[in-house]
Amino acid sequence: MTTQKRPIYLDCHATTPVDPQVMAAMLPFFTEQFGNPASSAHAYGWEAEAAVQRSREILAAGINATPEEIVFTSGATEANNLAIKGVAEAYFSRGRHIVTVQTEHSAVLDPCRYLETLGFEVTYLPVQPDGLIDLAELERSLRADTVLVSVMAANNEIGVLQPLAEIGRRCRDRGILFHTDAAQAIGKIELDVQTQGIDLMSVTAHKVYGPKGIGALYVRRRHPRVNLAPQLHGGGHERGRRSGTLYTPQIVGFGEALHLAWTNQEGEQSRLKELRDRLWQSLQTLPGVELNGHATQRLTNNLNVSIAEVDGQALLLALRTVVALSSGSACSSASTAPSHVLKALGREDDLAYASLRFGLGRFTTAAEMDQVAHHCRATILALRQSGRPVTTVH
Repeated sequence: MTTQKRPIYLDCHATTPVDPQVMAAMLPFFTEQFGNPASSAHAYGWEAEAAVQRSREILAAGINATPEEIVFTSGATEANNLAIKGVAEAYFSRGRHIVTVQTEHSAVLDPCRYLETLGFEVTYLPVQPDGLIDLAELERSLRADTVLVSVMAANNEIGVLQPLAEIGRRCRDRGILFHTDAAQAIGKIELDVQTQGIDLMSVTAHKVYGPKGIGALYVRRRHPRVNLAPQLHGGGHERGRRSGTLYTPQIVGFGEALHLAWTNQEGEQSRLKELRDRLWQSLQTLPGVELNGHATQRLTNNLNVSIAEVDGQALLLALRTVVALSSGSACSSASTAPSHVLKALGREDDLAYASLRFGLGRFTTAAEMDQVAHHCRATILALRQSGRPVTTVH
């Protein structure tokens, strides 16, 4: 009996496999060191708390923060909700205006839309054709009653890196809090909450070879001290900001994953860029293949392209036996609507539908890149010749 070969995995923006070293670090905390970190009366609790503290220190050191500024959450979605809703509630008397960007993840856009039902006003900044915001337009959007600006560090679909330091400086000059969703950026680019003027930052483990179900929110304690209304109540964990028993194995895994990512960051990002560029060089020799997002100001492991004259659904179906990838965010993959990110770039519906997001990862090889490039090219040409419904070049 033959085992069917699994497709090459190039959907690392959706999630990544747990690194074996991360799994090894986690395992003892399921069975041997299983204590509750909040149990302060015995050794089981002490060793669990010490393990949590180590991970807190790893994360804090990597972003130039202090351990006390790290709040563990169930993931980036909860961290985003805590940041946006928590600030809105805490600063309700100061102002009810929030600024964000049209290309944000739904974990930012949906909390903002929720706040609009409570009387808040939200400005959704457009992006330029390359996916970057216009800093002058950001500045014009800031008002006396603006309490928060939320701009993601790296886009989950097109990989574009927003100018965090410039955004942070403009917010700081106006006394406005700056939040960034860095779920895709952590472990891949430099993140420094001091030099970039970041007041709140959401991160998660499962995009960086850690376990699912664990994330964190950085909350600035000084200059300025950020007030945050908790969204979960019951026990006062995490300095009263997020109640709930800490998931020690996941937190340990998060810390180990970040340690591995930061230890090898420079070499790994260089390797991924080389592989990504190799794929792009092959694909762009076909007519009607267009890059989505800024050519250089993007994650090294991201390639997002729109392909004219093919049916997007047919393309994904034809590719899936050889390569596992997507046309956009995993959180909206069941939606029949075109990507809101690509629409914000000015892509017509047909090109937005016929897009591919390649997310390379730690275990991606050059041989796999060559195989994917060959298969994609052959599939695109075959679909164009097959008479299937196609998109058109605009």
